Amino acid sequence: MAGGNSNSSGGGGSSSMAFSSATRLDTKRQAPEDEYGEPEDFLEVQVCNPLTSDVGRNMYTTYEIICRTNIPIFKLKTSSVRRRYSDFEWLRDMLERETARVTIPPLPGKVFTNRFADDVIESRREGLQRFMQIVAGHPLLQTGSKVLIPFMQDRNFDKDMYSA
Repeated sequence: MAGGNSNSSGGGGSSSMAFSSATRLDTKRQAPEDEYGEPEDFLEVQVCNPLTSDVGRNMYTTYEIICRTNIPIFKLKTSSVRRRYSDFEWLRDMLERETARVTIPPLPGKVFTNRFADDVIESRREGLQRFMQIVAGHPLLQTGSKVLIPFMQDRNFDKDMYSA
């Protein structure tokens, strides 16, 4: 009769018995550095720290590109370079020329009024960051572009070396 009472509880007794009789896998605890270590392939790209150069009528803003990665195709694991908006325009043009297989995202639009206002610079920075995260994260551009990685990592980058 005791067996009949356990079945009348809506099957709960038989399912808990099934779980309790299941064998547990013997898992080895990972060391914290393995459990929380960096992923196999990671790439962090940040466009930040806008800096406006105050040179009379030739004012312009540069943006810092910070790159952290362990992807072997990148020469440096961490890097920091500064680029102007016109440099990003050049990069986008070159990426479009290099490959027809990848759709290159748009840059934030040109600004003609109040382009040195803090909110305009911040909006442009956000757009440039979205652009860089998309193109830098694309595997075909990482391996197939002659300009992407030098643009992101080479402090002495010279567009004229690639424009020919």
